Amino acid sequence: MSEHEANADVSWRGKLLLSENTLFGMGNPLLDISAVVDKDFLDKFGLKPNDQILAEEKHKPLFEEIAKKSKVEYHAGGSTQNSVKIAQWMIQKPHKVATFFGCIGTDGFGEILKKKAEEANVDAHYYEQNEEPTGTCAACITGDNRSLVANLAAANCYKKEKHLDLDSNWELVKKAKVYYIAGFFLTVSPESILQVAQHASDKDKIFCLNLSAPFISQFFKEQLMKVMPYVDILFGNETMEQMDDIAEIAKKTQELPKVNTKRQRVVVFTQGKDDTVATVGGKVTAFPVMDIDQNDIVDTNGAGDAFVGGFLSALVKEQGLEECIRAGHYAANVIIRRVGCTFPEKPEFQ
Repeated sequence: MSEHEANADVSWRGKLLLSENTLFGMGNPLLDISAVVDKDFLDKFGLKPNDQILAEEKHKPLFEEIAKKSKVEYHAGGSTQNSVKIAQWMIQKPHKVATFFGCIGTDGFGEILKKKAEEANVDAHYYEQNEEPTGTCAACITGDNRSLVANLAAANCYKKEKHLDLDSNWELVKKAKVYYIAGFFLTVSPESILQVAQHASDKDKIFCLNLSAPFISQFFKEQLMKVMPYVDILFGNETMEQMDDIAEIAKKTQELPKVNTKRQRVVVFTQGKDDTVATVGGKVTAFPVMDIDQNDIVDTNGAGDAFVGGFLSALVKEQGLEECIRAGHYAANVIIRRVGCTFPEKPEFQ
């Protein structure tokens, strides 16, 4: 970053007043339900202590049962919703800088989800339908382990024509300057993603996508490649042995065709405790993460979502890449010290 850019960066800080709905997210809203359980509970549902699975028929009763535990905690979850929630927490004020779209059921869990989104000061507009219950993710905690069981249910039912295409909702899309969607949503409504991505590209706004999980690029490659020409910032979390591989992948990804040529595609890969790697121009740069004592790490599950949330909070303030990554590293560092994707009342990020 040149001195001129660095100075410009500082002048933004504290002066740029964000308006509501500047950041738009769309994805699978899940109600995270976490509780401490015992080995019998895990055995009853055939769960490993540390795992992430999609719910099968035999797991259906688990969700009602875990909700009856004495110290059950509820949080608004799902990858994209977590990221916009963290971006809003980093921004603090004004409230509702972040907008979120997704599908829920007309049920008790849906009501809790709405309440939780409101508490997080996110402007959530859910498509509500009564065919499927609200999506849930049960975190069954035993000691330091947590076994995650996700039941997408309603989250799978998002319909472009029933929600995104409504004038009042599309107005919210138009208000945004930065868009973020996790790759998981490619399995639900690729046509919705495409419509938002095309809008961002046409209006020279910033569209960000996350590769999310290996199965997305393996099994939903066609949907992914349709959206790729509109992607300005691509996030991924890769555990690769050599920088060369990442550099190669990042470079190849960056060179894929792009509709809006005014912005060069930026690729950002996080690698857990190893350096975050980003491409700028033809160059690949490594950014070390913040130090943390292994004993302070409680739960790394929300780290990727938190990184993106922090990154987006700086991006909407029009800060440079280095500053966006620094904010991402800070948010991830806070989240991994706590259970679930939760945070203290205020960030201490300078």
